[in-house]
Amino acid sequence: MHPNAVLLRGGTVLDVDGERRADLRIGRDGRVAAVEPALEPEPGETVVECAGRLLVPGGVDVHTHLHLPVGAVRVSDDFLTGTVAAAIGGTTTIVDYVTAYRGQDPMDALATWRGWAEPACIDYGLHMTFTERVPERTIAACVEAGITSFKLYMAYPELLQVDDDVIDEIMRATRRHGAFVTLHCENGGAIEALRRRALAEGRTGILEHARTRPAELEAEAVARAAALAERAQTSVYVVHLSSAPALAEVRKARERGIDVIAETCPQYLYLDTSRLSDPDGESYVCTPPLRDPWHVEELWHGITTGAVQTVATDHCPFTVADRRAGLRDRTSGFADFTEIPGGLPGIETRMGLVWEGVTAGRITRADWVRLCAEAPARTFGLWPAKGNLRVGADADVVAWDPARDQSLDAEALHMAVDHSPYHGMTVTGWPDLVFARGELVARDGMYVGEPARGRYVSRAQPAAFR
Repeated sequence: MHPNAVLLRGGTVLDVDGERRADLRIGRDGRVAAVEPALEPEPGETVVECAGRLLVPGGVDVHTHLHLPVGAVRVSDDFLTGTVAAAIGGTTTIVDYVTAYRGQDPMDALATWRGWAEPACIDYGLHMTFTERVPERTIAACVEAGITSFKLYMAYPELLQVDDDVIDEIMRATRRHGAFVTLHCENGGAIEALRRRALAEGRTGILEHARTRPAELEAEAVARAAALAERAQTSVYVVHLSSAPALAEVRKARERGIDVIAETCPQYLYLDTSRLSDPDGESYVCTPPLRDPWHVEELWHGITTGAVQTVATDHCPFTVADRRAGLRDRTSGFADFTEIPGGLPGIETRMGLVWEGVTAGRITRADWVRLCAEAPARTFGLWPAKGNLRVGADADVVAWDPARDQSLDAEALHMAVDHSPYHGMTVTGWPDLVFARGELVARDGMYVGEPARGRYVSRAQPAAFR
């Protein structure tokens, strides 16, 4: 519909300013022009009736992995298919992780990702992942390029992990440049010892993936991350929090006044470790692993009490064939649990799955918007253009039908995967219409926007540094 002005009439607007009956006008510049009751249509304006719909900010998913090579395979969604699926599910902005591998110039890695991202159909930002010590001028160059968050791994010593002295150094340097670190929190050394022991003892099954990455080792790493952030006098963002002990460490740190921001993912809110014993158990391998069911309840409680601030996806999908082939491209398939590509699809289903928490009475509608749009936008320097419906914000608007049923079977979705971790599940609540910067991009579960219409978002200083 863009560049025509659009009037969304008769809906209920819900964002940072509360829930109210109001109409919403999308201006010809692709921004929110007015949010008021009973707006009168202007000449030439397209009027869309939204009775019974919630008008909410487009979702902001700040943890995705698109086009990413993983061992001998590549994730199945690229920036085209992944962002189309995101839009259909109500997400209008993503922040994807660039990885600069050891010996690689991070600016070369950034150029590679910018090239991969050209087909994106929604707006995107980028994080930078360092896998070794870098000079401060590299951090400064990234910030100049609009990257204000930097990922470090406390796990995968053979490929990605950095030592605590590097974490400390980069935390201090990013703070000086108005940026901060996101951390993958698992004790990589202890996990490697458990994995070696399991293989030596002939324990090679898929369930060993979870048994060798216990929650206690996630908790230990979260506690260490908090201590490092405290010493560096900075904020730290913990990605994909999966367990109750790790959540307890977040709470302890926050009670001490440390700004630890915690993200969890839908897979840790709905799935548990029993799935690894299913016949298709390899399709449920992710890191951190799925946990026992009681952790699920603790994470929901953490969301309701504010200990968990955001829900992202860690979208990292694979086809069934690639899972079974394994990281080393063995013609006979993976030999043991260490050779299975890890990661789950979720870029399309996040908004619907978190909304299920509303229908179940676990969280409020306002919580849903905060977790999926407002808090991610504020935390990662996308605010105020993203994550709200105030006048002047980008018109990333979702007309959400709280009564619409949507199957989560793979064939009913649009991610480039042939397996859904939520197969057999139906959510009630799904987008009818999705606008991105004022353009209609999804309608009735189909992508209707232009290809490659997404823009790179140069991110500002995160909220913690303003």
